[in-house]
Amino acid sequence: MADTVPGSVALPQSKYDLSTYWGRVKHCAEISDPAMLLNSDKDIKHAKQVVWDYKNGVTAKMTPEVWRAKRVLDSTLHPDTGEKVVLPFRMSSCVLSNLIVTAGMLTPNLGTAGTLFWQIANQSLNVAINTANANKSHPLTTKQIAVNYTMAVTASCSVALGLNALVPRLKNVSPNTKTVLSRLVPFAAVVSAGVVNVFLMRSEELKKGISVFDKDGNDVGNSKKAAFYAVGETAASRVINATPIMVIPPLILVRMERAGLFRGKPKAVELLTNVCLIAATSFGALPFALAVFPQRQSISVNKLEPQFQNLKDKDGKPITTVEFNRGM
Repeated sequence: MADTVPGSVALPQSKYDLSTYWGRVKHCAEISDPAMLLNSDKDIKHAKQVVWDYKNGVTAKMTPEVWRAKRVLDSTLHPDTGEKVVLPFRMSSCVLSNLIVTAGMLTPNLGTAGTLFWQIANQSLNVAINTANANKSHPLTTKQIAVNYTMAVTASCSVALGLNALVPRLKNVSPNTKTVLSRLVPFAAVVSAGVVNVFLMRSEELKKGISVFDKDGNDVGNSKKAAFYAVGETAASRVINATPIMVIPPLILVRMERAGLFRGKPKAVELLTNVCLIAATSFGALPFALAVFPQRQSISVNKLEPQFQNLKDKDGKPITTVEFNRGM
């Protein structure tokens, strides 16, 4: 993020009011814009210089160029390390990175092998995104990542295969209802494993706490309670994001099949329709899901450990709220 560029002048968090949900939606729409993927290393270097000029008093006010530079850095750099997030795992690449995997999981009548393949692919992508965007107060070791990845894959595959076996055996359920339920199996697997994935991949944060900061950006210590809020909200946001993407397209596809819209047409037509439905839903839903919880979260010190409740700022005034990076 742009905040990682050194300087004594604080950058505004956004051109929008992040205390409101709609303000966060517009902000998230900007940083998740796939057009941000077109920025080259030269563009990022220039953006850093523009932001540095503002934060060090060379530029006196927030011009359109400074806002543009901030947007480039916010969509490219990790908020803790200031390093570039690997391109496929940036939020601006989220929809594109997930599109093929999601379309694969939502393909009708996959069978056991297909279900296993796409669930493993999805959890592999989730682990990569979680690792690349997580709060970096306590990075995981390679061994921890491997163990957590194995557990997340096991959870997703178990739920998917278990529900695929259960749905056909349901009694007193109409064939149409069974069809709908079978199309929602990937949603159940993704949501359950997604929550497990987030908590596993960020378990060190829960054990050791994450860094919290005062209003001036000074690190004032580690908090396990802040970590619980950060990881819990991230898990919830994954559920919120997955719900429209994994529910709306398959239900629309079922209605189209019942209406005979694919009758007599190549299978590729149904597949392409499925991909288009997923892409449209993903682009529309992502900013709204990301905006549910602020990325840079403020919290009252009364909700944290005792050591944070007697802090004072540089002027000797009591610190009543602190901030932490939620992670993605």
